[in-house]
Amino acid sequence: MNNKFTFIDLFAGIGGFRIALSNNGGTCINFSEINSDAIGTYCSNFSEHPEQNLGDITKIKDLPSHDLLTGGVPCQSWSIAGKNLGFDDDRGQLWNDTLFLLNQAKPKAFIFENVKGLADPRNEIALQYILQRIKGAGYFAKYYVLNSFDYGVPQNRVRVYIVGFKNEEISNKFKIPLPVEKKIRLADIIDGYNTKQFNTIIFNNQRGLFGEMPNSKRSMSLSNNTGFNDYFLFNDIRNGDTTIHSWDIIETTEKQKKICMLLLKNRRKSIYGNLDGNPLGLAHFKKLDNSIEQLDLDELEKLNILKKEYYSYDILKRDSKNTTEDEMLVLSLNVNNQLIPDVLTSKRELKIKRISIMPVVESLVSKRIVSCNEVRYDFKHAKISTGLFGVNRVFLPNSNIFPTLVASDSNDFITPEIINAKNGKEFKRIFIEEIYKKGKYRKVTLEEACRLQGFPENFPLPESRARWMKLIGNSVSIPVVELIGKAIVETGVFNTK
Repeated sequence: MNNKFTFIDLFAGIGGFRIALSNNGGTCINFSEINSDAIGTYCSNFSEHPEQNLGDITKIKDLPSHDLLTGGVPCQSWSIAGKNLGFDDDRGQLWNDTLFLLNQAKPKAFIFENVKGLADPRNEIALQYILQRIKGAGYFAKYYVLNSFDYGVPQNRVRVYIVGFKNEEISNKFKIPLPVEKKIRLADIIDGYNTKQFNTIIFNNQRGLFGEMPNSKRSMSLSNNTGFNDYFLFNDIRNGDTTIHSWDIIETTEKQKKICMLLLKNRRKSIYGNLDGNPLGLAHFKKLDNSIEQLDLDELEKLNILKKEYYSYDILKRDSKNTTEDEMLVLSLNVNNQLIPDVLTSKRELKIKRISIMPVVESLVSKRIVSCNEVRYDFKHAKISTGLFGVNRVFLPNSNIFPTLVASDSNDFITPEIINAKNGKEFKRIFIEEIYKKGKYRKVTLEEACRLQGFPENFPLPESRARWMKLIGNSVSIPVVELIGKAIVETGVFNTK
């Protein structure tokens, strides 16, 4: 069987497709990339002359003859609305530009990669449009949603891969690779941990030497060898043995901790409002615990654990001469002569006009048209994704999966330390005292990021973390594409004329 073929690498980035397909006998004859960092890295690593770069895809009129077309089409927001007159009339949007070149060049096969959102129900029309255009170009194609973790890297990276062939018989022979049996875990790719200690603790935990294991269903891993969750989440609006709250790491009294937990356990109850998380006022707190005073809430606000929210406003007067159109609309949406910002956020009229509620309310306050009648308190750090004090999650070596590497980096960290604990309470205490407070956690290094994507760890990249993270985070996972490439070769497509 012939495993020699030529390919063109669109949206080439730093060469993830190129490495994967070269390992399957492919020869890259041209690439297309516009990012200067990516171009420099690509040319340096593959000893490629910059003239081989076809440049901006929107300006490419035709492609040289080749066997396989590849492209990690950027996940830009794009519209399928418009005339849709055909391949020659909708250039300028990257998917359409890609499909234009596919139709023009007619390679034997192609692989396109995109974010998992393309396969979400909300984007069904967009995905079907792409598949119809591919069919219109004379190809038989299917899309596959694959997780990089299943194909040889310890990264939770779910992507859509569209694979197509000119020949229907060949297309029917293609089978998407099965997940690899031997999974790579985080401990296999991070530096600085004690392998012997790690394996000993896993063995002892499996034998039940440390007591009954807590439930680990919230683990990011597909399996958890220690019985505990494999990462710690820094968050004030969730709870669990491996959730770290701000009051766990800021010096607080037992009463202050109790107040925080009362808010955490009650803020999602409908009696306090219509939102998924509602602030509580002093009167609410006193019903839950009569010993709570205003001073207690003030002190938690000073510690930057709670924040004050002006919850509702009385309408004092109507002054059409001194109010704007937006202010009049907001005033008209009152409930029993009161403005409640949390209620206003659900009003369709305000969404349509894109009116920012709080600036309007604050303007009404300054004009003495409304006055605050209720103050409530919520956690200052009330967003799940932002974490606390610059930390979102800290992953332990026994984790099977690290989160998706993203171009903008993230607040996810790793620790090479192993925790030997008998129960969840001790597990959390050891983490806070021995790992968090002693600073024994860090972000992934360049070498580790390369391993998470399947690149050689000595792959030359810019020194700046922001630059290399952008390049690696935008890349494909090499092992996934390599296995897809192998499956394409095995169809015999490159034996056909």
